[in-house]
Amino acid sequence: MSNKNEIETDLRRAEDRLANLCRSENVTDATDGQTVTIQPTCGDEMQKLRDECSQLRIILEAMEASED
Repeated sequence: MSNKNEIETDLRRAEDRLANLCRSENVTDATDGQTVTIQPTCGDEMQKLRDECSQLRIILEAMEASED
């Protein structure tokens, strides 16, 4: 099993990748500056990353609970 630092690093990478995909799914309407969300083209990858982040958070929470 990975140590806590490795899991935190993996979580940050997954969160960064997810944030980048979310940003790439948005476009800005230049006429009024409002953000318009378009149909996701990376939906499967985004869901996979959300699941991965969730699992990594659960592992970190369990590790923190065991330290108490």
